[in-house]
Amino acid sequence: MERMVVGQFSQGRVYLVGAGPGDPGLLTVRGSELLRQAEVIVYDHLVSREILDLASPQARRIYVGKIAGKHTFTQDEINSLLLEEARRSALVVRLKGGDPFIFGRGGEECAFLREHGVEFEVVPGVSAVSAVPAYAGIPLTCRDHSTAFVAVTGHEHTGKERSQTDWSLLARLDATLVVFMGILSLRPICEELIRHGRPPETPVAVIRWGTTPEQETLTGTLETIADQVEQHQLRPPGLIVIGKVVRLRDKLAWFETARALDPPED
Repeated sequence: MERMVVGQFSQGRVYLVGAGPGDPGLLTVRGSELLRQAEVIVYDHLVSREILDLASPQARRIYVGKIAGKHTFTQDEINSLLLEEARRSALVVRLKGGDPFIFGRGGEECAFLREHGVEFEVVPGVSAVSAVPAYAGIPLTCRDHSTAFVAVTGHEHTGKERSQTDWSLLARLDATLVVFMGILSLRPICEELIRHGRPPETPVAVIRWGTTPEQETLTGTLETIADQVEQHQLRPPGLIVIGKVVRLRDKLAWFETARALDPPED
């Protein structure tokens, strides 16, 4: 399929590029190609320096990262920034951690651009939903343990009157649960799942900074994991995996094991 090239539009084009979960080696070929061509890069908090370094030194870099309790730009301001940059630059890369359409608000940004007549392309990224558990040695599905998985957010925006996440339904599903942005809500999540029928001994893994050299994995059960996370003072960013597949980590852990055997040189 022929790719659109710069110059085919009367104004700039915005490329929503998934940067992957952290390991720069997981950036897609298309994403790398666009970064080298970009005139402007609007990037998030979890994008690694190695990925940003792929861009031309002449490219303008605009940080719009969000961390708990501290946003450099609101989402409305990010939308307006993308529109402004597209009107004066030929190629704008909106660089987002993971995949733009999986808990990345990429859909909102695309809708805003379309409303204002700006062309865009979405470049999917390797999502944390699969990559982070894989780097921790946890397959989300395994026919002897789980034949399905569900990804949910543990941090719904404050403007909602009621949660869209039905924890009573999720508790009844015989599936692996993957919770994004849930470390700060871990205790109530576990309590809800137990209250609605998930066994307290259900295995749980909390994976912090997955796929990066700082990756740290803590395992426990629905009954114990919140206390363990507090004791170890684990803070975001992190991903939570809940289900029988977590037990496979004892046999399948590879990334942290290899790092322990071959520590980086000083």
